[in-house]
Formats: sequence, structure tokens, C-alpha cells
Amino acid sequence: MNRGQSFLLLLIGTVALLTLFIVLPFVEYVIASVILAYVLYPIHDRLEERIGAMPSAIALIAASIVAVILPLAYISSVFVRDLTAIASGETDLDVAAIEARIAELTGEEIEIATWLASAGQVLLESLFGGVGEVFAGVLRASLGAALSLFLLYYVLREGPEFVAWVRELVPLPDDVTDGLFAKIDATTWGVVIGHISVALLQAVVAGVGLWVAGIPNVVFWTFVMAVLALLPLIGAFLVWGPAAVYLVVVDEVTAGVLLAVYGIAIVSMVDNYARPIVIDKQAHLNPGIILVGVFGGIYSIGFTGLFVGPIVIGVLAATLETFREEYDAI
Repeated sequence: MNRGQSFLLLLIGTVALLTLFIVLPFVEYVIASVILAYVLYPIHDRLEERIGAMPSAIALIAASIVAVILPLAYISSVFVRDLTAIASGETDLDVAAIEARIAELTGEEIEIATWLASAGQVLLESLFGGVGEVFAGVLRASLGAALSLFLLYYVLREGPEFVAWVRELVPLPDDVTDGLFAKIDATTWGVVIGHISVALLQAVVAGVGLWVAGIPNVVFWTFVMAVLALLPLIGAFLVWGPAAVYLVVVDEVTAGVLLAVYGIAIVSMVDNYARPIVIDKQAHLNPGIILVGVFGGIYSIGFTGLFVGPIVIGVLAATLETFREEYDAI
């Protein structure tokens, strides 16, 4: 390596670190725009042939605002309100009835309210950095959402050219590069469209049941189910099951029984039938790895980590698999 090459590598490393420093505060929104563009691009590709690239991108951004951004902003505001209340020890649950029934059955006094407040504080700290940072987080989220929409436009327009440029930079044979990109595509699609979309669908369906049954803080518990639903079969049950028991404990027996029947007949069926239909079998995704990626992603970068964490781990797995297939015998 000559002096010119060494200088260029040093310059690239320095500028890359500076770029990371500049982008880091909004990295989750940058990644969110890339993920959204990845999901929308097949639609954009077909729509572009009919109405043109610019109108297609603008139409998809408008649709994203109506179908994703506005509902997500409303749900997020309600979630923050509920989570803040729970972290402050305020909940509409009849905690006293639960504690009394547990003491009656076991002879042990368990402070459910304290446990809920602690769990709410941990989750609030992980997502927003604490109660005092909520307002700053909302402002940052607003700026980040605007940035994501602008980036979405350019990623939809210039995405294929960027992918082609990355392929040219990859110092691998063409057939190895093709295999690597195919694995990454299958893994990413499996994570976003498969596991996470099914988990979100199951959480929403279960959340509707909680709302109809009269469970308070429904948005909070729906978010919890969205994470737990990544575990097949038992995930969302860890919320709606105890919720049904809670209704029985507080003498809402009919509502509790109906919620249990709804959970078994409807919520569980979403997992049993939707998951095999939408998950790409070529992705080879282990639910345990997905769950680790979700928790790690949420803890590291916030709500967007729900998608980013599993994708990063999936890309690592795809890269290792490519190395094993192509170079392990060397």
C-alpha cells in the first residue's frame, strides 16, 4: 500500500466517523425511511410505469402519511400518556382487588402497583430516556418524521441506483454478491413482512378484544403484546390471558370468559394461520433471534429498533451463511 492509498483510507475513515457523528441523532429515522421505501418500492415500481416516477413517489408518501404517520403519531401520544401514568403509579386497574385475591389464595402480600410502576419506568427509560425527556423525544420525533418523509422520496427515486453502486463497491465475485444480496433480501422481507407484521396484526386484534372487554391502558398493553407476539403461540397470551383472569377477579366474569374465548378463537388463529402464509421460508428466521433483536433494537435506538434490531441480526446471519457456503472449504 503506497502513501496515496494510505491517505485515502485515512480520509475515508475520518469522514465516515464524522458522518456517523452527524447522522447518529437521527439514525433511527434514516433507517425507518429506508425500511418503508423497501416495503413500498414494489408498488412504486409498478405505479411509476403508469404515472411517472415523481407522481408515484409523492402519491406513496401521501398514502404513508395517511395510513402510517398520522395513526402512529396518535397511537404514540396515547402510549406515552399511558406509560407516563403507569410509571408514576397511576393506573385504572383495580390493583387492590388483585392483591387481595392473591393474598387470599397464597397468603402472600404482593404489591402489584409497585411492580407495574417499576416496569413502566424501565420501559419509559428505554424508549425516551425518562419522564423528563419525553417532550424532547416528541420534538425529536417530529423532526425525525419530517426527515424520514423527505428521505423516503429520494430513496424511492434513487434506491435502485444506490443498490447498484453498493454492488459495484462490494469486492466479491458477481455470483457471490448475487447470493449475498438475495439472502439479505429474503431475511429483511421475512423480518418486516413476516414476523413483525404478523406480530403487529396479532397485537392489534388482541388489543381490540382488550378494549371491548374494558381493560384500561389498552394502547400500552397492545404495545407490550406487539413485542411479545414475536414469540409464536404464547406471546400475546401473556397479556390477554392474565387480562381475562383479571376481569374474573374483579367480578367481571362474563367479560373475562368472552375475552378468553376471543383470545383462543381469534387471536391465536392469527398466529397459527397468518404467520405461515406471509413468512418467506427461505429466510430461515428463528423466533428467538428475532425477539433478541427486537429487545436490543428498542433498547438501543428506540421504537424503530423494533424493525432495525432483527434486520441487523438477520443481515449478519446472511453474511455468515454466505461466507460458510463460498469460502469455508478454502
